[in-house]
Amino acid sequence: MPEPLESLCLLRTSALGDVTHVVPLVRTLQAASPQTRLTWIAGKLEHKLVGDIAGVEFLVFDKTAGIAGYRSVRKALAGRHFDALLQMQVALRSNLLSLVVHADRRIGYDHARAKDLHGLFVNERIPARGSEHVLDAMGSFIEPLGLKQTSVRWDIPIPDDARAWALAQWPDDGQPTLIISAASSHALRNWRPERYAAIADHAAQALQMRVALTGGPSTQERALGDAILAHMQTRPLDLIGRDTLKRALALYQRASIVVTPDAGPMHMANAVGARVLGLHAASNPARSGPYSDRRWCVDRYDDAARKFLHKSAVAIPWGTKIEYPGVMDLVTVDDVVAKLEAALQAPAP
Repeated sequence: MPEPLESLCLLRTSALGDVTHVVPLVRTLQAASPQTRLTWIAGKLEHKLVGDIAGVEFLVFDKTAGIAGYRSVRKALAGRHFDALLQMQVALRSNLLSLVVHADRRIGYDHARAKDLHGLFVNERIPARGSEHVLDAMGSFIEPLGLKQTSVRWDIPIPDDARAWALAQWPDDGQPTLIISAASSHALRNWRPERYAAIADHAAQALQMRVALTGGPSTQERALGDAILAHMQTRPLDLIGRDTLKRALALYQRASIVVTPDAGPMHMANAVGARVLGLHAASNPARSGPYSDRRWCVDRYDDAARKFLHKSAVAIPWGTKIEYPGVMDLVTVDDVVAKLEAALQAPAP
């Protein structure tokens, strides 16, 4: 950084996966400019995942609170001024929230990735690049400051009690463990429960794996978990609704591999070094798959583009989501079995 900034505000409130992608940027800033005071405006749920990162002041934005949520952040920032704002979210809600942040430099997305009047709320833009992973796009927000993210480090804190809880769920007996985190917040990215059940049974019966189902406490995740259980011949460890975000991180670290659609748990698992078998048809794994290693992902994105958009994946705009009913049916049980077995044969990461 040519001249280290005194204060910097990061605005990225959601979602879990995207917030996970911001953490390496924070680590780069802390290493390059330890004297810069960092303030991060994060969502209420997302704060539970990253809010204990040392050296960062967190302000919580509760989007469910309506106008009161904006007022709360405005009150917390009253009388404060930042050298720069990194406006890393283009949704109109976040653009409006950025108005409570007083900063000389307001760095936002390039024209191609901006929407919801984003350009009216920023006065600088990140470099325009195509075919870029979301994490790399987040990392480029420090380039206007004279920095470059050349390495990726997460080190999201995991409390001792979360680790202890995860250790209590199964013994360290050498048996490989498959974790299935089945649900995405985008329902059209979810795989059929009978297919998850088939993978779980294959892992338990043919591969002698321990199988655990994980997920949040929502009624949708519980219903999906119950549907998976109803189709299974074997009995997995059912942890749905019991694994808080921090507990989930600890569980993922203990797993041999995590099966999940494109969702927050995919990126959380990747951040703690777990192998991830991502299920991709509605989204492009090159853009939003597990950042560190996509060898074990099932990639049917091009098939989805040809079936639903009548074009190849390279012929549609980067980042296009193909969220159509039935799109995830393009991912077959055989696809996942092949990736799972290959991952188990590969050297440990």
